[in-house]
Amino acid sequence: MMGPAHSLSGAAAWLGVGAATAAAGHPMPWPVLVAGALICAGAALAPDLDHKAATISRAFGPLSRWLCEIVDKLSYAVYKATRKQGDPRRSGGHRTLTHTWLWAVLIGAGTAALAISGGRWAVLAILFVHMVLAIEGLLWRATRGSSSDVLVWLLAAASAWILAGVLDKPGNGSDWLFTAPGQEYLWLGLPVVLGALVHDIGDALTVSGCPILWPIPVGRKRWYPIGPPKGMRFRAGSWVELKVLMPAFMLLGGVGCAAALNVI
Repeated sequence: MMGPAHSLSGAAAWLGVGAATAAAGHPMPWPVLVAGALICAGAALAPDLDHKAATISRAFGPLSRWLCEIVDKLSYAVYKATRKQGDPRRSGGHRTLTHTWLWAVLIGAGTAALAISGGRWAVLAILFVHMVLAIEGLLWRATRGSSSDVLVWLLAAASAWILAGVLDKPGNGSDWLFTAPGQEYLWLGLPVVLGALVHDIGDALTVSGCPILWPIPVGRKRWYPIGPPKGMRFRAGSWVELKVLMPAFMLLGGVGCAAALNVI
């Protein structure tokens, strides 16, 4: 999938979680719903950190491009070191390490650990990074071109500061789900995990599939490309993604949001 579809699917997924918690009698505070949806939308772009042409590679200028090169080389090294006889040879690391359940869990756990150990500035950094990615993904037409980068960063910084201030107020969700002292913002890891997994599932629907299960081997392959039957797959950026899936994500997200807020 392309970046906009990934971001929309991430936001819709978190809003669906909000609807599920509301149905279970434990509704999310609205700031958690909003912040989580934006973080999940941003996190749904993050697995493409192994691709130098992806949205995330240009989101933070030279820093993100440099990081993409490192992650691509790391992913390729892990692929070569762990591939089985049935896995094909390849020349790069795209859709390998960062497109697995293990990566999603580790990134989410790292985010949660940073949030509870790093204090307010760590929370602001987490929010800022994911706000930038969410803006780049959800407002992709408006953020084209390098001239808009500074505006995106300023908007993300302002959004992160405002959201953190709202969440910090009693009852607004800084301690949502994890209520023990010292566990404020531990939940920030959840939309990060969900966003990464939703990205992987989206890529699994495309022609190439996605090795979500690594390092669990499937037959003669450790990097087995999970996906539906080939006749049900589509190419990234095709009309299926643009005309069917993206409108469906918008609809599902809207319904999920309304249900989460007890509007329906």
